[in-house]
Parts: sequence; C-alpha cells; structure tokens
Amino acid sequence: MVQINWTHQAVFDFKEIKDYISRDSVFYAKKTIEKIQRRTQVLKIYPHTGKIITEIKLEKFREINEGNFRILYKIVNENRIDILSVFHSARNLKTESIL
Repeated sequence: MVQINWTHQAVFDFKEIKDYISRDSVFYAKKTIEKIQRRTQVLKIYPHTGKIITEIKLEKFREINEGNFRILYKIVNENRIDILSVFHSARNLKTESIL
C-alpha cells in the first residue's frame, strides 16, 4: 500500500478552503474537508487512478477531483505519493508553485 504525504502547500490549501467555506457554514466546511480526505484514500491502492495534469504533461504529476476541487499529486515512487495542492477548479493552476 502506498503512503500518502501531504505537503506544506496542500495543508495550507486545506486550511484556506476550510476557512473560506466556514464563513458561511462550519458544517459544510467540515464535510468538504472530509470528502477531499476520503477521496485521496483511493490513491493508496490505485496511485495511477488520476489523470495526468494537463498543464504539466508529465506522467508522475496527476490529479483527481472531488466536487469542484482539484487534488494534485505526484507519484514519488511505488511506495509514496505527495499531495501537492488542493484548490477550486475555477482557479488557474500556478505550475511554478508545485514543481
């Protein structure tokens, strides 16, 4: 089984998402965070399940979606995946922040 490592950027993104949604609803902020965390668990068994990030076009950089959120990750090796960033799909990806 693959180990999932959350980078500092991904943890920061998570906090920003939670804080933003909490302005309207603490309940839905918690639910959104839980859904994103659950969605990443599939990567433990199927690390290649995500599609290649179109802005980067490298095999080891992939993404999965949960609702309107993009979850970007890197396959470091056969035993480890790094979650690089989580953000709303309406926002543009800044590739320099994850490479």
